[in-house]
Amino acid sequence: MDKNKYMHRIIDNKIEDYLQTFGAVCIEGPKWCGKTWTSSYHSNSEIFLGDPAGNFQNRKLAEMSPELILDGDFPRLIDEWQEVPPIWDAVRHKVDQNPRKGQYILTGSATPNHKGIMHSGAGRIAKLRMRPMSLYESGDSSGKVSLEDICHDKLTPAMTGEVDFRELVKLIVRGGWPGSLDLSVEQASLLPIEYLNAVIDDDVYRIDGVKRNTMKMKLLLRSLARNESTTVTNKTLKKDIKELDDEDINVETVKEYLDIFERLFITDNQPPFATKVRSSVRVKQAVKRHFADPSLACALLQVTPEGLLGDLETLGFLFEALCERDLKIYAESFGGKLYHYQDYSGKEIDAVIELADSRWCAFEIKLGANQIDAAASNLLEIKKNIEKDPKGKPPAVLGIICGMANAAYKRPDGVYVIPITALKN
Repeated sequence: MDKNKYMHRIIDNKIEDYLQTFGAVCIEGPKWCGKTWTSSYHSNSEIFLGDPAGNFQNRKLAEMSPELILDGDFPRLIDEWQEVPPIWDAVRHKVDQNPRKGQYILTGSATPNHKGIMHSGAGRIAKLRMRPMSLYESGDSSGKVSLEDICHDKLTPAMTGEVDFRELVKLIVRGGWPGSLDLSVEQASLLPIEYLNAVIDDDVYRIDGVKRNTMKMKLLLRSLARNESTTVTNKTLKKDIKELDDEDINVETVKEYLDIFERLFITDNQPPFATKVRSSVRVKQAVKRHFADPSLACALLQVTPEGLLGDLETLGFLFEALCERDLKIYAESFGGKLYHYQDYSGKEIDAVIELADSRWCAFEIKLGANQIDAAASNLLEIKKNIEKDPKGKPPAVLGIICGMANAAYKRPDGVYVIPITALKN
């Protein structure tokens, strides 16, 4: 690759930190999110197991003897290591023999079964999760507002510019795939569905050699798309498939397929912020369903930007997915973790960011500026209820991530308003 043309990613700094700390780094994430380009940028030699040259000579060499492909200038990139799982143990053994840091970068677009892998690699091989591009990385956010600053209760108020509603909708449909940035939205919308077809028709089998019902897998994906950004249960997914697609699928199969989707990084669910609140308020334990990128849900639902403009309810869920994709990328860059909050009294918080010092910040996500007042009232009420509980630990920061806002500011009630098109890590 021409490193002068590399588009820098937020994860770059963490990769450099990990290379100085561990003997090897494994960068995981969905196909086409930029893992290979980013890893190549940080490496000094490389080998690609998926290279078809010489009738897949690289993979055959690795299968015969994984040690054969480990020689090269450090850091050495081994792309798609899961194609030959014993590579993991070979790298771990090399790192054990040589105390030098930053020897190898492994990339993987699937998590293989542990069968054939002798050691976890703990302490030797560190894992990093990479995602499609955030709006800031793709150049669609000005980056005038730092999420890290907001989480530490700091903001310089600023006008961030008018937002084109139609362009915002196009960003959802296009997604954060690096290969789509220079395409029209019509062309870019073809990539996610071909991505899913390739993964389901090929990678699902290659992950463990088990043949599965691809038709039912695709039906489950469609059901997940219909329930994007919700806490729908496995039983409800089964019922949804029966009602809307007139197909039966048992709950155990749903569970198995969801695990496969997670191992292939197709899904990227948002865990519940459960005991972290340290309150007697009963909270729900369901994950919030997300695809790795909102464009995957758009492709499965066969929606266009024009179609979404006529379906504001669906658009709202997909906009939430876009924001939560970005919040996860931004928060992880400074040690934060993204959750959601939902209790049995009907109160919800769209996004919760827990910081390394255990403080937490609560964010609502709203597409329209006309929803800001209601969102602020919800956050303030939840904070007040938690403060009433002697065991409660209220959020340190309250904020609203908005689509159609043209300024970043702090309201008189203490709630921040932040346009997603002005946010960065």
